[in-house]
Amino acid sequence: MRPLVPILHLAAGHHGGQVAVLKQAENGHAQADLSKVPADRLLSVMTRCVFNAGFNWKVIDAKWGGFEAAFEGFDPAKLAFFGDEMMDDLVSDTRIVRNGQKIKATLENARMVAGIEQSEGGFGAFLAAWPAGDQVGLMAELNRRGSRLGGATGQYFLRFCGWDAWITSRDVCAALVREGVLDKPVATSKRDLGKVQSAINHWHSGSGLPRAAISRILALSVG
Repeated sequence: MRPLVPILHLAAGHHGGQVAVLKQAENGHAQADLSKVPADRLLSVMTRCVFNAGFNWKVIDAKWGGFEAAFEGFDPAKLAFFGDEMMDDLVSDTRIVRNGQKIKATLENARMVAGIEQSEGGFGAFLAAWPAGDQVGLMAELNRRGSRLGGATGQYFLRFCGWDAWITSRDVCAALVREGVLDKPVATSKRDLGKVQSAINHWHSGSGLPRAAISRILALSVG
């Protein structure tokens, strides 16, 4: 597997030079200290990613103020306690997208976040303490303990909440095929996700760049 530098040069050729690529590759959602991000904001980001999956993101964005109001500001303790009683009201609430399965998932995720808040000293602290080189393990843990957090949804949640996350987008996977990491331009199996993790950890070790930036550079190297 070749170093990151020639991949960066490919991206630079497509997007106006190395400086421009490194700027585009920055994770605008990065947090200086993820452990200090309140649990309600993390649950809000998580819910947004769950609802974005399969929907037009602009529709969710336009209604987000309604989501915040309907879900009580995403206070995980409140939603975990009153969740079952709120379900009927939420599925008929016109302020949100009334998808019963995703509403139920949000209430289940609130219970997960509330539980981790108590057992781990904070949900943000739990995320911050997870080793940056083991995104696959963290995604599996969130998917096991939460609801509808598998695949791309879990990846986008980690990126958007400020964790240093890679995303197996179409362009990233195409670049990984070109680099000999993947056999096909998709990474959904545990085996393939492990290959992605190993490759990005390798490039991180050689370059010092954040893993989210490496993911973005791979995507930009495609064109």
